[in-house]
Amino acid sequence: MDLVRFLYGASRRTVFGLMLASVTSGAASAALIALIHRALSPGEFDIGLIAAGFALALLAKAATQYVAQVLLVEFAQQVVLDLCRDICDRVLAAPLDRIEALGSARLLATLNDDVVVLSGAVLIVPTIATNLAVLLGCSLYLLWLSWPVFLLCVAMAGLGVLGYRLLLGRAQAALAAARDGRDRLFGNYRTLIDGVKELKLHAGRREAFVRTEIDATTELLRERNVTAIRQHMVADLWTQMLFFALVGMLLFGAPALTTLPTTTLTGYVFAALYMMSPLWSLIGTVPTFLRGRIALAKIRELDTTLDGVSPRRAAAALPLQKPAPVHIEIDAATYAYPAPSADEAGFVLGPIDLRLNPGELVFLTGGNGCGKSTLVRLLTGLYSPRGGVVRCNGAVVDDAGREAYRQNFSAVFADFHLFDRLFGLDAHTRGDEIRAYLSSLGMAHKVSVRDDRFSTTALSSGQRRRLALLTAYLEDRPVYVFDEWAADQDPNYKQVFYTRLLPELKARGKCVVVVTHDDRFFSLGDRVVKLEAGRIVSVCRSDGTVLEDSRPTR
Repeated sequence: MDLVRFLYGASRRTVFGLMLASVTSGAASAALIALIHRALSPGEFDIGLIAAGFALALLAKAATQYVAQVLLVEFAQQVVLDLCRDICDRVLAAPLDRIEALGSARLLATLNDDVVVLSGAVLIVPTIATNLAVLLGCSLYLLWLSWPVFLLCVAMAGLGVLGYRLLLGRAQAALAAARDGRDRLFGNYRTLIDGVKELKLHAGRREAFVRTEIDATTELLRERNVTAIRQHMVADLWTQMLFFALVGMLLFGAPALTTLPTTTLTGYVFAALYMMSPLWSLIGTVPTFLRGRIALAKIRELDTTLDGVSPRRAAAALPLQKPAPVHIEIDAATYAYPAPSADEAGFVLGPIDLRLNPGELVFLTGGNGCGKSTLVRLLTGLYSPRGGVVRCNGAVVDDAGREAYRQNFSAVFADFHLFDRLFGLDAHTRGDEIRAYLSSLGMAHKVSVRDDRFSTTALSSGQRRRLALLTAYLEDRPVYVFDEWAADQDPNYKQVFYTRLLPELKARGKCVVVVTHDDRFFSLGDRVVKLEAGRIVSVCRSDGTVLEDSRPTR
């Protein structure tokens, strides 16, 4: 019923039309069986009238089934499309730390697996409705033939449904467990792709990974799926046995218990045999329907976790304006990661106090794990402070204004992603500017831009980072953030980055924050901010003058 309610909520009018067409098709099928039975023993009915009714029922069945299938294809595709868009919107709208906590494997399992499974379940809903309508119509016809025998059939059917539900519950539990294993499998796939170089270089590591992760996970999935299939097969056999027991009861038991006309007995047996096909079809759709319910539950669980405002709507509400200088103040801001275990404390950044002004070059330095990347995420609005505030031009940045606040930044993160297209940058009218930047970045001989798309991104890490810098240049935001940008550049271009590119941005009035360990270039900046264990311990001018020093004295 969860799946039906989901579809009904998606479009009540379409679902009502689908169900009406399906039920009409099923009723026409039931009418056909009744007319066939009457044609075999016409009695007081005229055979011509029966033939006309048969033709009319046949046309009704064909027409309504066609309408149902056409509506289904359009509706199912639209539901899946809207679902994919909604999930993508929620991922983009959700706080970054919430997405990081979920992990890419969980998101990929939903987008690649759950949506596909749910779409398959959507496709069988009208078939289920049609078959149920056939069974209902035939049942009403059997009730009309003989209500005492019908009650006996209902008792047998009730016994069958009870046993089927008990057996099916075990199958559903196994399917749910198998779905949970899919998250782990997608995580293994991600590890396989990301770590393929290291796995190739170490046969022992490769063998251990395949044995303990890939093989173990796929074997677990196999066992759970086989268990579910076995339980469903037992439930299927149980239903078949009861069905043929019902036919046997009609043929051998009913005549012994009551006097039935031959036509009535023939009608019962004929209708029962006719009901066999829709009954088996219904049973065959149960695994798909169950997987659809589990997939829908997983999608709803993800929706709850990623609950937020659509970034598409939020971005559309932002006024278009030229980049203007901004003053940023971070006052006593803190951010805390969840504790990895009960025995360990989570990393805490802050409290942080920092001021950033237009036309200023600030170097951010410190050892690994001191909180530099976390501070960058907090600064750019990707993380929300757990305590303290962030102000932009004197106004506190709250949840409502964080989307607009983030539009002040262009950033190349340490784990940056390079898009193969210049999305949202109007590259068609900026060809000369792009070519000039490519030349300045030393990439004109490697890459060109055609129809807002890079000619290639199959480059070294340092060259890809230069293209990411090109994208940042084109964005032309008030604040630029570079997280270890020069770490994988050759010495010559590292010199260009520090001595030419950064001063150029500063001269344009940009606020530039650079996370780096290259202390030989610190003299080029206005301030050097040093972090240790999540705290700012010192702030120095480029000439070495200490502005702040929070390190404990010895």
